[in-house]
Amino acid sequence: MRHTIAVLVENEFGVLSRVAGLFSGRGFNIESLCVAETTDPKVSRMTIVTSGNDQIIEQILKQLNKLVPVLKVIDFTGTETVDRELVLVKVNADNGNKAEVLRLVDIFRAKIVDVAPRCYTIEMTGGEGKVSAFLQMLRPIGIKEVVRTGKIAISRGA
Repeated sequence: MRHTIAVLVENEFGVLSRVAGLFSGRGFNIESLCVAETTDPKVSRMTIVTSGNDQIIEQILKQLNKLVPVLKVIDFTGTETVDRELVLVKVNADNGNKAEVLRLVDIFRAKIVDVAPRCYTIEMTGGEGKVSAFLQMLRPIGIKEVVRTGKIAISRGA
């Protein structure tokens, strides 16, 4: 089962390495990882997506809580969340497919952020399923490059 875990940590060098080391040292995979400063520049928030049964996740949460720079650990499993992913995708754009690219950009509420003579760079945000569906629709057109952020999440409500 996939789990999304938010970890608030002290914003200092080596913290990311220690958290990643905790996962790799125990043979757990990180499927996606996003890290950024919070409103407090002394605190960063990591959003980690991993898979495992309840025992594995419980062990991960306990080990994370033991790390000195970790301030708070939140497992979003069973919690209503708002989650998004950002993708930048560079696609072929010649006279034969420009209209199709523009149609898909419109359907998926994406945005063209760069135009070159033979390609467009498109930005799109949404849930993992929406991002994957968008990429699937662009494949026949010709994807040159893809960059995805991985999931970020926040709980709904107060």
